[in-house]
Amino acid sequence: MIKEAKNTRENPAQPVVTETIIQQEDTIDLVELFWVLVNHWKIILLTMLITAMLAGVYYLVGVKPSYQADASIFITNNESVITVSDLQLSSELTEDYAKIIKSRNVLKQVIKELDLNLDYRELSKLVSVTNPDNSHIITITVTCGDVELCRDIANSLMNIGLDRIYQVVGSSEPTVIDYSEAEAVDEITPALTKYLAIGLLLGLIAACGLICVRYMTDTTLKTEDDLKRYLDIPVLSVVPYYEEKKE
Repeated sequence: MIKEAKNTRENPAQPVVTETIIQQEDTIDLVELFWVLVNHWKIILLTMLITAMLAGVYYLVGVKPSYQADASIFITNNESVITVSDLQLSSELTEDYAKIIKSRNVLKQVIKELDLNLDYRELSKLVSVTNPDNSHIITITVTCGDVELCRDIANSLMNIGLDRIYQVVGSSEPTVIDYSEAEAVDEITPALTKYLAIGLLLGLIAACGLICVRYMTDTTLKTEDDLKRYLDIPVLSVVPYYEEKKE
């Protein structure tokens, strides 16, 4: 009977201790977490270097050069006398002209003229037609991996688009401001430093995240302070660890 009473007295204490540790673990000590991250700086740095190297390899192997060409036209009335209503009408028609230039009919004619191995949907993804600052100017921008192809598509799209605008609208044709030229084509490939920076950032986030998760899920007691904090019991003595030296 005595042993049974002793057992019933000891067993309820175990859930209480466990519950106390869990409640303490629910509160995260940010200062302690900071020093945990500082103590693992070597792992964090190594992870950042590895992810940066992987990003650099991906850039050299998987990233292809990208170029951007543009051509522009001006929408207005060619008559010598221009009224306010003419200017307002030109402004309203600018958006319509932009949609005509990127229409399915125009894109198919460009594909046929340049003998492109694309359909009109694929070509449409390479082309953007914009109206900067709500002006009377329409800018045709083409983005692809070949300088000459960018230039040819931009010029062909502009010429065919102008003809199509004249057929649909029936008014005077827009005025060409700039044809696309190979010398004016810009390379827009992201720089290697950008990929390296992204790799370093991803490595930092991954390493710190794993260390934080491990810190928050670790419920083992390691020091005297852990005993006082989680179990609220005094430390009576400490047995030092001694490692015998080999002769």
